[in-house]
Amino acid sequence: MPALRVHATVARSRANGPGTRFVVWVQGCSLGCVGCFNPTTHAAEGGEEVAVDDLLARIADAAARGEVDGLTVSGGEPLEQAEGVAALLRGARALGLSTLVFSGFTLDEIRARPGGPDVLAALDVLVDGRYEARARLAEGLRGSSNQRIHALTARHTVAEVEATPVAEIQIGPDGAVVVTGVAPVPLRRGR
Repeated sequence: MPALRVHATVARSRANGPGTRFVVWVQGCSLGCVGCFNPTTHAAEGGEEVAVDDLLARIADAAARGEVDGLTVSGGEPLEQAEGVAALLRGARALGLSTLVFSGFTLDEIRARPGGPDVLAALDVLVDGRYEARARLAEGLRGSSNQRIHALTARHTVAEVEATPVAEIQIGPDGAVVVTGVAPVPLRRGR
C-alpha cells in the first residue's frame, strides 16, 4: 500500500463536507493559487510521510465509534499524489464512508492526469478549480465562484454539500486550536 505526504489531519469536522468527516490535508501543491488559504501545504518536502494503511486504521477507528461518516481530502493538491489518494479513498469507501476531494484541477484536467480516473472512480463529490482571490466566494464549500461541485454519485446532492458550515474552530485537549472551512475566522493574538 502506498504512502502519502500529509500536512495535517482532523479526526472530526463538520466544515469540510456533509455530515461529520475525517479530513486529510496532503502536502505539496505546484499550482500556486494567489491568496490560497493553505500556503504552508505547498512545499512538497513539508509534512510527514504516512502509510495509507495507518491513515485507514485511524479512519476505521473513528467510523467504528460512529464519530465520522465521511472522508475529505484537501491540500495541498491531492491529485499530485493520485496513487495514494485513490488508495485512501477506496479504503474509506470499503468502510462505508462517503468521499470528497478538493482539487485545484478541473474535472477535465483530472480525467487527463495520471491516476486521475482512479481518484474519480472512488469519489462521491469533487470540488474542483483553482482558487481565484478576485472571485472569492467562501460559501457553499467553494472558496471562489469559479469552483464547481460535482456530485459524482447519488450519495450527496449539490444542495447538501453547499449546506456545509463555512468555518469551525476546534480546541484540542492540549489547547491546540484548529481553524478550518472555506471562510475560516482569523485568530488574533494578544496585544
